[in-house]
Amino acid sequence: MSSIFEGFLSTPEALEAFGERSFLQAMLDVEAALARAQARAGLIPEAAATAIAAACKVELFDTAAIVRDSAVAGTLAVPLVQSLKETVARSSKEAAGFVHLGATSQDVIDTALVLVTRRVLRLIEANVYKAATALLALAQQHAGAPVLARTLMQPASVTSFGLKCAGWAAPLVRSLQRIDVASGRALRLQLGGAVGTLAQMKGKGPEVVGLMAAALALQAPDAAWHTQRDEWLALGCELGLLAGSLGKVAKDIALMGQYEVGEVAEPSGAGRGGSSAMPHKRNPVACMVALAAAQRAPQRVAALLAAMPQEHERALGNWQAELAEWPGLLAAVHGSAHAMAEALAGLQVNTPRMRANIDTLRAELPADAADEWFSMALAAQAGELAQAQINNQLAALGALKR
Repeated sequence: MSSIFEGFLSTPEALEAFGERSFLQAMLDVEAALARAQARAGLIPEAAATAIAAACKVELFDTAAIVRDSAVAGTLAVPLVQSLKETVARSSKEAAGFVHLGATSQDVIDTALVLVTRRVLRLIEANVYKAATALLALAQQHAGAPVLARTLMQPASVTSFGLKCAGWAAPLVRSLQRIDVASGRALRLQLGGAVGTLAQMKGKGPEVVGLMAAALALQAPDAAWHTQRDEWLALGCELGLLAGSLGKVAKDIALMGQYEVGEVAEPSGAGRGGSSAMPHKRNPVACMVALAAAQRAPQRVAALLAAMPQEHERALGNWQAELAEWPGLLAAVHGSAHAMAEALAGLQVNTPRMRANIDTLRAELPADAADEWFSMALAAQAGELAQAQINNQLAALGALKR
């Protein structure tokens, strides 16, 4: 996922969350929770669980070696579990025999992926909430401010900037609502053992699942979902939609911010949006990040969907392809959400320029056509529509906040 070009298209937080040390620590958190749950269920000694949990600290492991060895093993879990057993054995050989009992590689990796995704998802949601709130504040402030609507990339009639902002906010609010539902279904524990039957847990598998899910603050699944990826990928699809909605806002702002139009501008600052060749340039860098995410996210989502037909009880290649695509999708969406949240919170709105652009076009038209399509009464009507939308969206955001 990471490259020299990812840094400014994502965020340090998202890239770090899916980094080697962070992800391996999430896997170790899963192993610790498994051991503790099995001890509470009476499957392993309490002392063994304590020893295992004490060893589940990423600083005790050679992460580079584990990642290197995963290429030979075909999974991160094999070298990690082997290293964990060796680490536990230094304090208790008996406890080492209970490491990873009854679990399989995909249990640990999927659950770790859920834990890391939850962390990044919270960042995304916070940024989208900030972006939507900023847009609704702009909508309120400029509810009746006249601006040219544009259709097929050409000036059309008068609307209000407030209505335009409310229209930008609406899909973001809906995305937050849908992601809230989708994440509730997707952020589930994965625990099925070798073929999804929890056969090695001596009938105590459901109890271990419940205890482990509670410890990790995850939903307990009805059954293992090793090759049932629908709920997980539904969340991925929602993230793809969010990237597109953020991209729509970014594209409009970039077009309205062109020098010849001059109706809005991203916040300015030292070094922001500069050019290496032209000192007068003020490039809309937040819009650039969001548009790059909107360009890349559909391919990520398509790859996830293409990987859904997974063989029998464990996939050969498709699950691994899904794993490789998922971090890039989350990182791109968070980069977009973060960039647009910052830009919208400080968006500079030039209402005199909006009015001047309307007046320039009016002057080129016959009086009757100008009166019909460019009356300021149209902006007032649009402002009334905007206010209704603002109220509805604020109510929806308030419900999510609670």
